[in-house]
Amino acid sequence: MEQLDQQTFTEAAIREYKEGLGIFTKKMPKIAESYNSFTEACFSEGKISQKEKQMIALGISIYAQDEYCIIYHTKGCLDQGCSEDEILEVGGVSAAFGGGAAMSQAVTLVQQSIEELKNKPQSH
Repeated sequence: MEQLDQQTFTEAAIREYKEGLGIFTKKMPKIAESYNSFTEACFSEGKISQKEKQMIALGISIYAQDEYCIIYHTKGCLDQGCSEDEILEVGGVSAAFGGGAAMSQAVTLVQQSIEELKNKPQSH
């Protein structure tokens, strides 16, 4: 895939999401703050590790075919130390529930995101 402004497709998608969230936050601060607090609580360390939570979120994202979340949670999995094999196994489990549509996301977007993100310095 062609690079956009010297960024990979996945980096551009993450940037788009963050920009969109910033605009939404300015327009709807109470909703954005409540949502952010809720998701921070959901993804904080608990009985289930942050790594496992990212893997769960990725599996749901693949099943739901939510491309922004697939990229975001593939990054989350990498940031939490998931191996490529662990991430691809999440894709396989998602495909067991989501059939061909989930498998197509796992073998395309997930693998592309891993490749583009695994060698990048971690930034949040």
